Amino acid sequence: MHGGDLIADVLVRHGVRSLFTLCGGHISPILVACKQRGMRVLDVRHEATAVFAADATARLGGIPGVAAVTAGPGATNTLTAVKNAQLAESPVVVLGGATATILKGRGSLQDIDQRALMAPHVKRFFAARRVRELVPALESALREAREGVPGPVFVECPVDLLYDAQLVRSWYPVKERDSASLTQRATSWYLRRHLDDLFQDAEASSAGAPQAASVPQPDAAATARAALLLERAERPVLLVGSQALLDPPGVHSLAQAVGAIGAPVYLSGMARGLLGPSHPLQLRHRRKEALREADLVILAGTPCDFRLDYGRQFGPRTRLVSANRGARALRKNRQPDVAVLGAPDLFLRALAARAGAAPSRFADWLDVLHGRDRAREHEIEAQATASGPGVNPLALFRALDAELSDDAIVVADGGDFVATASYTLRPRRPLSWLDPGVFGTLGVGGGFALGARLARPEAELFVLYGDGSLGYSLMELDTFARHGLGMVAIVGNDASWAQIAREQVEVLKDDVGTVLAPTAYHRAAEGLGAAGFEADTLPQALDAVRAARQVARQGRPALVNVRLGRSEFRKGSISM
Repeated sequence: MHGGDLIADVLVRHGVRSLFTLCGGHISPILVACKQRGMRVLDVRHEATAVFAADATARLGGIPGVAAVTAGPGATNTLTAVKNAQLAESPVVVLGGATATILKGRGSLQDIDQRALMAPHVKRFFAARRVRELVPALESALREAREGVPGPVFVECPVDLLYDAQLVRSWYPVKERDSASLTQRATSWYLRRHLDDLFQDAEASSAGAPQAASVPQPDAAATARAALLLERAERPVLLVGSQALLDPPGVHSLAQAVGAIGAPVYLSGMARGLLGPSHPLQLRHRRKEALREADLVILAGTPCDFRLDYGRQFGPRTRLVSANRGARALRKNRQPDVAVLGAPDLFLRALAARAGAAPSRFADWLDVLHGRDRAREHEIEAQATASGPGVNPLALFRALDAELSDDAIVVADGGDFVATASYTLRPRRPLSWLDPGVFGTLGVGGGFALGARLARPEAELFVLYGDGSLGYSLMELDTFARHGLGMVAIVGNDASWAQIAREQVEVLKDDVGTVLAPTAYHRAAEGLGAAGFEADTLPQALDAVRAARQVARQGRPALVNVRLGRSEFRKGSISM
């Protein structure tokens, strides 16, 4: 047994079945030990991808996702993905290699102060300094990642804790006392003492039973006050955010609770798909108007940040109920009338049990909102018929929506192209839409798709890329191909960072930094072991998508490079 074995035993005991990594000498024992225990070890082409993949498995499975990266540059490369997981409240554990304990601060290869780098962006930073500390550190990390408001945790694993004791001792030859100088004898004494301490009681360290993470229970009195406001409301709106979906096994009972509450519902982030594509309570368009006219807004797992115009979208007489695991998020930018500190999914179930409102009670209000939805759909339909050079993105997504299977997962990685998809694609079931979250990070596509593929191997998998965001993870097609994993990537190629260019050119009269080339991404995909398809018209695009789906079913990635026409659909939509 060595330290890598101990780590692998803990992961297996906690139900972790996949490890995402980019190899490095500091972490090799972890990778080998995990493979020997039957875990799937997925090696990627950039460390950020490993963390994004771990993030996706956590969101879809509820068990912390785990990534292992080497020291120094390996850790620094993860920073954006770690921050994204922190802001998305995703339970991720990053195992970071580190220089040998005895060489810390001495100029060793890739030795940096990883605590100073990572601590501001994780819930907790664990640093093992003896072999016997590895197991309790990792067990605590797996619990901490899920506790309260979930988030990423970093566990630093020095290389001399991971290899076999005999091998590690051979790295530091100790001089015999008779032939050594005084300095050499002092050095040898220090090395013996350090190594003995390093491995003392290591054989007694073993993985224990997983400890359940505590879930913050919503306050009963606050829930009762919220139920009373709902009982008196005539025009309520329920907004369900990603934090309500932190318990994947409970999503179906959550959907039932939302239906029982009976209020009109808008779904955001990971909550998309919670009610299926056509639930009678679900609205998709003109949310600002609904929030402004509502007499009661219930926020379940989403704060009043830029997505709600910092709380300014509500009417002056609107009563506000907010349920959130985080105390700061509850009151961000707007003081609610009722603040419910606790898991928003548990709050919604408790509210449904107390409210007992018949869905027909808000029928007139629902009719108004559905009428607006239908009007907006007609506008989108009209815009989708506009013709010109290239494929109309609205027409593409309306056609793709008709093709989506019931088990399809959609990964969204892009700006203008993907935001357009959010108006037109309807996820078929809970946990079938993956976007980066509040951080708005580009580059999640390859990692999220990899994590989704491992978490739900039976599902059909689509990745929507803008041609700008594709640049961050195009190489991960090689990862999918090497590991025999199928997925369909659809690239909206308008040779532009369109979301930025549209406003920049109009306001500043200059397109600097926003122009891309109409690159043949399908050929690049072929060079990386994927199938590549190109489309210049909507019929070609649909044929290409259908062909790509057949390739993906055979365990091979496919990319469809769709040449887009210009669109003004999202003009004026930049958020700050």
